[in-house]
Amino acid sequence: MNLKYIHDGRNLILEKIKDFDVAQTVECGQFFHYEKISDGEYALVYRKNLLHIKEDKEKIIFYDTTEDEFKNIWTGFFDLNRDYSLIQNKIIKADIRLKDTIRKGKGIRIIDGDYFETLMSFIISQNKQIPHIRKIVFDISKQYGEFLGNIEGMDFYSYPDVNALKDVEEEEYVELKTGFRAKYLRDAVLKVLKDEKLSEDSLKKAGYENALNKLMEIKGVGNKVANCVLLFSLGYTNAFPVDVWIKRIMTDMYFDGNEKVSNEEIYEYGRKLFGEYGGFAQQYLFLYIREKGKDIRKNKKSRENKRK
Repeated sequence: MNLKYIHDGRNLILEKIKDFDVAQTVECGQFFHYEKISDGEYALVYRKNLLHIKEDKEKIIFYDTTEDEFKNIWTGFFDLNRDYSLIQNKIIKADIRLKDTIRKGKGIRIIDGDYFETLMSFIISQNKQIPHIRKIVFDISKQYGEFLGNIEGMDFYSYPDVNALKDVEEEEYVELKTGFRAKYLRDAVLKVLKDEKLSEDSLKKAGYENALNKLMEIKGVGNKVANCVLLFSLGYTNAFPVDVWIKRIMTDMYFDGNEKVSNEEIYEYGRKLFGEYGGFAQQYLFLYIREKGKDIRKNKKSRENKRK
C-alpha cells in the first residue's frame, strides 16, 4: 500500500488509510501492553519501543516518531502494508452473512507482536478479563523489564525477554497475581530457553501444524493459546483461535445454537471455511460478538434503571 504521511520534525502524521482503526486494532484482544489515554489515543509498548499514537479525524499521529521508526517498526507492527479489502472480499465470498460483521469491524488489523511476550500474555489470559491481563503484563514489565519512558504521567517498561526471566521462580509469578498460571509461565521460560525448535525463527519456518503442536508441548498451552500466538506474533493468518466469544457466535451461525458443540469442532469448521484468512475472520467475528454483548448489557441496564 502507498502510505502517505508528513513529518513535522518531531511527529509523523499519517494520512488516514482505509481499513485501519487504532482503537479497534489495539483493543480487540490480540495485544495487552497498552494504556488508553483518550478516545483513539494510546500509549503502547512493542519490544523496547514506546509509542504514543492518536487517531484524529482524517489523520493518525505517531508522536515523537522518526520516519525510520515508522517504516521499520510500526508499519509492520500494525500490518499497514497489507490490502485488507482483498481479504474482506475473500471472507464475504466464503459467507455472505459476514458482510455486516466486517463492516462493523473493518478497522481491525492483525498486530505482529513480539513472540515471547505474546506467548506469556496468552498463558496469563486464561480465564481472565482483559484489564486484569494488562495489569499483570504491566507488573511483570515493571518488575523485570527496562524503563522506556513516560507518557501522560505514566511510566512504561519493556516486557522482559526470556533471558531476563530465566531465574524467576514460580512463587514470584504467584506474587504478581498469576495464580495457577505461574507454573505454566515458568515452564514456558524454561522450554523456550532450552528448545531451539521453540525459537521465533524455528516456529515461523516450521509450518502451521508443526508450530501448533510444538507450542502445545508447553504446559498450559492448548489449542486456543497456541493459535493466538501463531496468529498475533508468528504470521500464521490461517490460525483460528476459539474462545468463549468465538464459540458463541460460531455456534449460533453454523451449529444451530447447539451448545454441546465442542471447541475442536468449531476450530476445524472455521479453518475449513475461511482457510488462509481464518485469523482475519476470527477477529471480525470476535469484535462483532463482543460489541453486541456490550450493547445487550447496556440496554439491559438501561431498562433496569427505568424500572427504578
